[in-house]
Amino acid sequence: MKPAVLEVMRMNRVCRMVLVTSVGSFILVIFYFQSMLHPVMRRNPFGMDICCRKGSRSPLQELYNPTQLSNTAILHQIRRDQVTDTCRANSVSSRKRRVLTPNDLKHLVVDEDHEMIYCYVPKVACTNWKRVMMVLTGRGKYSDPMEIPANEAHVSSNLKTLNQYSIPEINHRLKNYMKFLFVREPFERLVSAYRNKFTQKYNTSFHKRYGTKIVRRQRKNATQEALRKGDDVKFEEFVAYLIDPHTQREEPFNEHWQTVYSLCHPCHIHYDLIGKYETLEEDSNYVLQLAGVGNYLKFPTYAKSTRTTDEMTTEFFQNISSLHQMQLYEVYKLDFLMFNYSVPSYLKLE
Repeated sequence: MKPAVLEVMRMNRVCRMVLVTSVGSFILVIFYFQSMLHPVMRRNPFGMDICCRKGSRSPLQELYNPTQLSNTAILHQIRRDQVTDTCRANSVSSRKRRVLTPNDLKHLVVDEDHEMIYCYVPKVACTNWKRVMMVLTGRGKYSDPMEIPANEAHVSSNLKTLNQYSIPEINHRLKNYMKFLFVREPFERLVSAYRNKFTQKYNTSFHKRYGTKIVRRQRKNATQEALRKGDDVKFEEFVAYLIDPHTQREEPFNEHWQTVYSLCHPCHIHYDLIGKYETLEEDSNYVLQLAGVGNYLKFPTYAKSTRTTDEMTTEFFQNISSLHQMQLYEVYKLDFLMFNYSVPSYLKLE
């Protein structure tokens, strides 16, 4: 165990946001600093007050200054360091904009009672995590996450996001709340998004909004029916659409295939905990343990027979040319590096 890792583990690190006014609108600039935290009033997921006993600890204190050092705490420090090192190595903060607008914060779900902020990433168990957040913030309205219908979990008014707060309130929450997100192998997540949005007949809104556009741009001699419905997009066409410079100039990617870097801004916002889809149950329950609700609430676990696997992803990439594979990898490269995912063995990048 490296001394440097242990030393960083002892620090209470949170973010401070300096706000600047410019031409009638505001921008948010993220900086880092160290701060000691204080005990807070918390609630359990059933709405019962947990008294602020002497010695009660916030999730940030539990994470950065644990009562007992564990392999799990060390693992998450390594993950944080990987993000920091990748941002620094790729000079993201100097190449890209250093400011965030309120629109950049719309994926950050706030739990006031347990002082946590969750950046949701579609196709990384975000439906179940939104269900859990509804239990945590419902103050007794919900007790079992799986009793909440999936469509209800995605109703925006059921959860409050950070962009809905005032500037001082945003400042306070980024400074004092534990911020976390969950990530997944980028191409497995991409194939999952394709399968869900373009191969399911019920997703007509995606077929109309994106499928028709993809067919029109990427398919030669497309039939009038395909141009009208957009419900038979091939994976090769989807990839060609993603790497097309015109696509990236036209508008931001849809959230289901947008990069985690662009959704959650990990080079601008310091995430305290980075969970992975590959260790979803373990990492999720660790978050709930830090929040002090581990005895009341467990992350939902059930095996989806239709979930996208690595083997399935390999099959989808078999018909993608080496040139397109290389171009697609460049689009998602930062996500691969930042979250320590190796280059897939099936890619032909030579």
